[in-house]
This record gives sequence, C-alpha cells and structure tokens, in this order.
Amino acid sequence: MAQRRMFSKKVTDTDTFLDMPLSTQALYFHLNMHADDDGFIDNTKTIQRMIGSSDDDRKLLVAKQFIIPFENGLVVIKDWRVHNYIQGDRYHKTQYINEKSQLVVEENNMYTKRVQDVSNMDTQVRLGKDRLGKDSKDILSGSDEPDHVPYKEIVDYLNEKTGSKYRSSGSKTKSLIKARANEGFSLDDFKTVIEKKAKEWAGTDMEKYLRPETLFSTKFEGYLNQKQSANPRQSGYGKQKHQGIVPKFLQGKV
Repeated sequence: MAQRRMFSKKVTDTDTFLDMPLSTQALYFHLNMHADDDGFIDNTKTIQRMIGSSDDDRKLLVAKQFIIPFENGLVVIKDWRVHNYIQGDRYHKTQYINEKSQLVVEENNMYTKRVQDVSNMDTQVRLGKDRLGKDSKDILSGSDEPDHVPYKEIVDYLNEKTGSKYRSSGSKTKSLIKARANEGFSLDDFKTVIEKKAKEWAGTDMEKYLRPETLFSTKFEGYLNQKQSANPRQSGYGKQKHQGIVPKFLQGKV
C-alpha cells in the first residue's frame, strides 16, 4: 500500500468542512491517512479511540457526506479520488471488492452509492401493480426499510413556487433531499427554504439557481435560518419610485 496521502483544498477549504468541529476534521484527516489505496477503512472505531474522537464525529462525517458507510462497519472516503492519484507501480487494489462494486465514480471523481438496478424481471414483478401506492425499498441508502422521505411533495412544491418542471424521480435530486432528511430536516423546512429563496430570487439574476442542486445543497441550513429580506420590487420605496413619488428623505437628492 502506498504510504503517502494527499489532501485537496477543493474539499478541506470549503465552508462545509471548516464549519465542522476540529475533532471531526481531525478524524477525517486520520481516516484518510489510514485508508487503503482505494479509500476504504475497516478500523474506524480504533482510529476514533486513538485520537480521542467520538461517534458523533463519525456520524457528522456521514451526514455531511465526507464518508460513505457500509452495513458491516466499513467506510470509504467519498472524495478519495479527488485527493489522491496513486501510480500503478505503488497501487494495491482494495480487498473489499464487494463494497467497491457498490460504488460508482462520478465525473467529478467522487464516489457515490450505485443506484439499485431494477432492470431484471424479478425486481420488475416486485415493483409491479401490487406495489402501487406502497413504500418501495430505499434504493439510495441500500436499506430494506421503507423510505418515507416525501420526495414528490417537496419537488411538486418547488415546481409550484417556481414554475419549473423538475422530476422527483431524478437520482441526483433524491440524493440531495435524502441527505438533508438524514440531517433531521422536515417537510416544512424544505417548504420554508423553497418559499424564502423563491421570494428573494424571483425576477433577479439569481432566479436561475432556483433548482434542487442549489436549494437542497449543504447550504440548506443557512437558507433555512436566513432572515427574510423584502424584495426590492415589493418594498415601499420600489412602489413609490415606480409611481413617481420620491420619499421626503430623498427629496432634493434625486
């Protein structure tokens, strides 16, 4: 296994990373240092004890999508291939072949969980007419538990407020919504963010960002807690100016 590890500032200099507690950041660096040449770590708890980190630090790395967990306790660094390029003469393939087969490498070199293949006949039968109206398997997390995240209701609300036609079945959109839901945000939180940003950005140059990848990104909590400012087009000054009336404090200045 190669002994050198690199870190990309594209990951470690982001607000999402730097906003985490120092203990969480330290755990991330140590996990990277102990990972195999494909980014897998099988002794996360040992590393936690070694550096005095907690389970909350590990859970936060999962919630913020810096590591991807597997049911057997194994984890993989999501941005491993962004950080590291290991030359062929020093590269040793991971022994965790089954777990690696569950991943795909996106165009930005990030790992993501492979979406379940529903092309085979057995799966199609199981998801046929007898499944209509019932909760299906959560294909994003790989869990056998029903996925109760209201994807359709969230996306329908976004389309209603912005006049868009986004699909709730899109894997990218679902993964973003799922990530925020895993962080504890509710349906009302999603609606609040959509409504706030729609009011703020509608009719401006920012209107093009009224889309799932922006609204439901890691900035979601910031959008949720943002104080609503009046849209200039709807403010009293805007109306007066439109009507040709100048406020007293501006008289003689315009």
